[in-house]
Amino acid sequence: MKRLLERAGKVITPALHHYYPLEIVRGDGIYVEAADGRKYLDFSSGIAVLNIGHCHPAVKEAIQGQIDRFMHTGGVYYNETIVNAAERLLSVTPDGLDMLFFGNSGTESVEAALKLARFVTGRQGIVSFTGAFHGRTLGAVSITTSSAKYRNRYHPLLPSVYQVPYPYCFRCPFNCKPDLCDLTCLEFLKGTLRRQIYPDEVAAFIIEPILGEGGYHPAPLRFLQGLRKICDEHGILLIFDEVQSGIGRTGWWFAAGHYGVSPDILTVAKGIASGLPLSAVIASRHVMKKWAPGAHGTTFGGNPVACAAAMATLDVIEQEGLLSQVREISEEIVTSLEELAVDYPLIGDIRGLGYMIGIEFVTETGAPNRKACDRVLQFCLEKGLILIPCGLERNIVRFIPPLITKRDDIRRGIEIFAEGVGKAV
Repeated sequence: MKRLLERAGKVITPALHHYYPLEIVRGDGIYVEAADGRKYLDFSSGIAVLNIGHCHPAVKEAIQGQIDRFMHTGGVYYNETIVNAAERLLSVTPDGLDMLFFGNSGTESVEAALKLARFVTGRQGIVSFTGAFHGRTLGAVSITTSSAKYRNRYHPLLPSVYQVPYPYCFRCPFNCKPDLCDLTCLEFLKGTLRRQIYPDEVAAFIIEPILGEGGYHPAPLRFLQGLRKICDEHGILLIFDEVQSGIGRTGWWFAAGHYGVSPDILTVAKGIASGLPLSAVIASRHVMKKWAPGAHGTTFGGNPVACAAAMATLDVIEQEGLLSQVREISEEIVTSLEELAVDYPLIGDIRGLGYMIGIEFVTETGAPNRKACDRVLQFCLEKGLILIPCGLERNIVRFIPPLITKRDDIRRGIEIFAEGVGKAV
């Protein structure tokens, strides 16, 4: 491992972050094998990408079948694989979202969504929510505020962008209590539309229905319903960034399905193709038809090999009944973690949906407790369980195992985690 790190240090920029100095040589299902032969339960899922685990046989077969035919077309000519993949993905998206544009990554899908919203509305204003992570390219980072480090030294950023507080109930920016909440955060947004930019100048609101990098916190239903109402009243497009929460991660194809709130534009990536680069921005045909030919483009987006992997991924989730399995087992996960929190007050909050659960560590005063979080993560790694953190203070553990993870392996992971919490006290 030391030799590999030395070689990497000579050729790969230090800007590329790795969570652990761990050299992986093989992945299989919910496990990865390190160079020293040790196996680990991978509950990071490649940052919520490997929703059906490492190297699923169905995905490998689909990839090989496509490679044997052709691997790239660009925008030169049509191919059936990309059309099949589009039809398959649109078969599971929220009602009314029936046309898409394929890209390569989450940040590309966000960039495309912003361009689409501005183009079709003729407006320039974008409203995003503090704590969100939408990507690292210039447009996406202009609406990313999960940490100032992502924006450091990249100013000036995209103009006409306005940030308002995300409804992070555990650490409410307005000091409200959930049981007494009067949606002050929504009123603040309405005030922004009176004080800073009129609604008829706003192209879109963009929000993660479940805050990802910023803290794994679901938005309250009433808040999203309120956003939908404001958008409908003023002709503003509502964008859901489901790059991390989509493709079954929450026990629904998309978190929008859990809320019963449909966006006008949906961004998708990460879990869509089991590790191959693919993303999509999805909207209604009515909206997409207004995006003129040549208004956006791509060379590698919709790569046929990635599209083949995506179709196989969606088929596995459906055929193996993973959505219902995740919903059922996730209730047991939350119950186990809540029982653990009773004995260990350093666990301040447990929240999430499906296999997208955040566990926030706090001090005795309720402040973020990064040291405890770090100790737990390191203990878990030593015991063969890979977990990763999130949040501004990196005091939140992301519990994001592959959707294929069965009950016994979930329990094993929780046992290791619980032992780590006990050691961190």
